[in-house]
Amino acid sequence: MIQLNGQNLSMEQMASILYSKQKVAIADDAKHKVAKSREAVERIVQQDKTVYGINTGFGKFSDVKIAEQEVSKLQVNLIRSHACGFGEPFPILVAKAMMVLRLNALLKGFSGIRLEVLERLCYMINEDIIPVIPQQGSLGASGDLAPLSHLVLALISEGEVFVQGERRPSGELFDQLNLPKIELQAKEGLALINGTQAMTAQGIVNYIEAEKLAYASEWIAAMTMEALYGIIDAFHPAVHEARGMQEQMDVATRMRDWLEDSALITHQGDKRVQDPYSLRCIPQIHGASWQVLNYVKEKLELEMNAATDNPLIFEDGELIISGGNFHGQPIAFAMDFLKIGVAELANVSERRIERLVNPQLNEGLPAFLSAKPGLESGAMILQYSAASLVSENKTLAHPASVDSIPSSANQEDHVSMGTTGSRHARMIIGNVRNVLAIEAFCAAQAVEYRGVEQMSPKLREKWEQIRELAPSMTEDRIFSHDVNRIIEILLPSR
Repeated sequence: MIQLNGQNLSMEQMASILYSKQKVAIADDAKHKVAKSREAVERIVQQDKTVYGINTGFGKFSDVKIAEQEVSKLQVNLIRSHACGFGEPFPILVAKAMMVLRLNALLKGFSGIRLEVLERLCYMINEDIIPVIPQQGSLGASGDLAPLSHLVLALISEGEVFVQGERRPSGELFDQLNLPKIELQAKEGLALINGTQAMTAQGIVNYIEAEKLAYASEWIAAMTMEALYGIIDAFHPAVHEARGMQEQMDVATRMRDWLEDSALITHQGDKRVQDPYSLRCIPQIHGASWQVLNYVKEKLELEMNAATDNPLIFEDGELIISGGNFHGQPIAFAMDFLKIGVAELANVSERRIERLVNPQLNEGLPAFLSAKPGLESGAMILQYSAASLVSENKTLAHPASVDSIPSSANQEDHVSMGTTGSRHARMIIGNVRNVLAIEAFCAAQAVEYRGVEQMSPKLREKWEQIRELAPSMTEDRIFSHDVNRIIEILLPSR
């Protein structure tokens, strides 16, 4: 059971909640903070003070005062009107992450929401009752308003949920479970939707999957090194210590470990003096992507424990400030950076695929790794597909954060587009997975021509795993089936 208190939720804990179905609970100290914050909101309503989001309209309507008897209606209207998402739903993992993040943020005690609302959200997380949340419609400032409104619709029995593989109206399900309907009160609707949880949730799933692929890219590259008689000297510790980039040094260390005791790797001067960049510069290229991943993880973990709604309540309600923590610019930049860093793993992988299949570059391997070159095309079109995927990634990697468009009659005149960036990052990661699987398939075939008995023991194990999924290329067949099996088993989304 993971105790949530708004302070120290980690990436590893999120992974266990999402992938291992670890349960969550509200920490006792957080309950106290939530109660104190709620008391402040109720005092404001009773005293008829004018405070944004509690008894005023929203956005351009912030100067419209709302009567005390209408403040609850104000919150429900907010959710209904803002639930304007479109497109396919977010994956269930992402929607669940959104719920966990919103719960954790509200437990910081700056938002004025009732504990019973948060307990319902906690219950839904633990029972895997996951809101149906359309992916499109967020500008990434003023929070992820449209996606989070769909989350709240499910919470208040007006939306849809996924439960046990079925899509159902949440009100129907809650009635069946004898759960009372949640009636939003002052500030609660705004507190639930004003935040960056859609882009951050997708970002967390992106990061977890990208990290896994980055590690996999190294053993796949190492197998290609064996297939092309790669020169191990370029991975010597002295080379990387001379530059001092820690991630580069780490990749070089792991590459040496994968290639230990291989009879297929060479040294300077054995066959050639130096390798092409796609082999020689693996630590530099992959290491730079690891720098990106480390940056992204740092920013996501900060945002996972951040208060991102507006206004925020401090000093037991004596200080209430309208600010801009809902603005997604930090995560928008992180997601755009992630897109570039992960796309580069596919860029260099595709270049290694070309070297494996091109008879002018592959150190005597059959053209396109074909058993009967000419009669059979072998891996020719696999390289085409890889080239197509990396080219698509170049379009998707265009930064979403450089765009902005004003909204709410220019009251909200700069937005982050961070949710678009996070969605595009997910698409890039999927393409990278496919390219790496193609390289793994081609490298396994190429190294078979060299003699698998000469492989490093660790890579021989990986080769055997591939061969369980994809038989040797003895004749042309539908190779996409083989590559897809590699993706499902060796490179799955977690």
